[in-house]
Amino acid sequence: MLLSSCSCCLLSLLICPLCSACVDFFFTDKSLLDMSNTKPKAESQSDEAEGPDGGWGWVLVGALFISTSLVFGLMRSLGIFFVEFVQYFEESAQAISWISSTGLAAQQFFSPLGAALCNAYDARVVVMTGGCLAGLGLILASQATCLLHLYLTMGVISGLGWGLVFTPMVATVMANFTRRRTLALGLGFSSIGLSSFAFNPLFQFLVEMYAWRGALLILGGLSLNIVPCGALIRPQRRSKAPAKVDSENRSSCAAVLHRVSSHLELSLLFERPYITYTLAVTLLNVGYFVPYFHLVAHSRQCGFSEYQAAFVMSAAGATDILGRIVSGWFSDLGHFRLIHLLTSWTTLAGVFIMLLPVSSLSGSYTALMAISLLYGFCSGALTSLVFAVIPMIVGVQRTMGGLGLLQLIESSAGLLGTPLSGLLKDVTGNYVASFLVSGSFLVLGTLTMTTLPHYFSCTDPPLPSPDDKDKGLHQELEQMHSSQSDINYRGVNDLAGEVTNKPKECVG
Repeated sequence: MLLSSCSCCLLSLLICPLCSACVDFFFTDKSLLDMSNTKPKAESQSDEAEGPDGGWGWVLVGALFISTSLVFGLMRSLGIFFVEFVQYFEESAQAISWISSTGLAAQQFFSPLGAALCNAYDARVVVMTGGCLAGLGLILASQATCLLHLYLTMGVISGLGWGLVFTPMVATVMANFTRRRTLALGLGFSSIGLSSFAFNPLFQFLVEMYAWRGALLILGGLSLNIVPCGALIRPQRRSKAPAKVDSENRSSCAAVLHRVSSHLELSLLFERPYITYTLAVTLLNVGYFVPYFHLVAHSRQCGFSEYQAAFVMSAAGATDILGRIVSGWFSDLGHFRLIHLLTSWTTLAGVFIMLLPVSSLSGSYTALMAISLLYGFCSGALTSLVFAVIPMIVGVQRTMGGLGLLQLIESSAGLLGTPLSGLLKDVTGNYVASFLVSGSFLVLGTLTMTTLPHYFSCTDPPLPSPDDKDKGLHQELEQMHSSQSDINYRGVNDLAGEVTNKPKECVG
């Protein structure tokens, strides 16, 4: 009934100026939700109360567990191939570092694309497509004959696939949890540490058995397991009513720009808290991944064997698992604000990164292992909080877009961090300066977080209203119909003036 009445309003817009209000009412998210929901109101409310923090959400946590291990767990373990590429292509450490750095930057750069596609279409299809691209890039990389080939395959193609996988999976899990959100993310991200623990010795074994080409071919097939993980995401139920109205406004340039802006959540770029937090995470991202790419090479340069060097990263991956779970559990207790816990873990991680080369100067494998264990715990503890803080800043309704834009902005840091570390190694001859500079970036990111509004408050500020997103939509609709509405109002007022003036002339 509502659809038919608003259709009549659209057709009679030139006659009735009040029908623009009908159009605005039709476009609001609340009305669409009421039309698409056929259940009684009480039943829908009970479903919403029972849905978060349980049920199918734990299945999605399992899917996140596997997919993140095949994205960041695999990405962290590519340091095994770093030494092989240096020897095979006879290039500098800086040139080889661009391979992993390009993949990381591509993953973050294409994350807004993954978020926008999920907002416009279906997260299931997006994640499954990303899994296919991730595996295809590694398979093609196994046939590389030059570094440019590796930049395009392991960097761009696999990075695009990782970008289409990570953000939609994280946002899907966050949408299914409220009270246990940080714990759910911690459990899902714990696979990164577990895979780092298992993948480093495994990749070293594959390289020795099949050389680096055969190892990359096997990893490409392993990455295809992301596809069934994406298939576990339930398709979103969409109303057919918005499609009908969108087709009528598709020719309008303003409407197209508004849809693109809403899918990408570009309005967040004008909000100071989000920009400040994004800058802090970007600084953190410059040095965060450096140990995962260069710690194995640093350990071998210090005189340790290949398996000893690989086991250093495996040990850090083991404590990484513990750090994610403990951090998620402790954060959900609510004793401290998430942003305060995040800055604490980030500072500790930065300090331990700077201590990594210092501990190995004496040639003590025990000291290097101890610092690696502490670094792994702190680096794992901060990861879940980085994403869990986003809904506290932008609101749950805009989490998908917030995650995508965050990944896009910090992609520049991921692109430059590892090559900067490789350049410092080429200049100094060792990795000491590389780790010192990398750790300082994490500390600098912590200082930036302290400038967030209400940072020193003991309680969280009120969450952004879900209606904030609709304000821009209403403003856009008002602009689209303002000129036509003005004509209608003038026409009606002129008509009213003629009607009211005629009796006055008759009375006179």
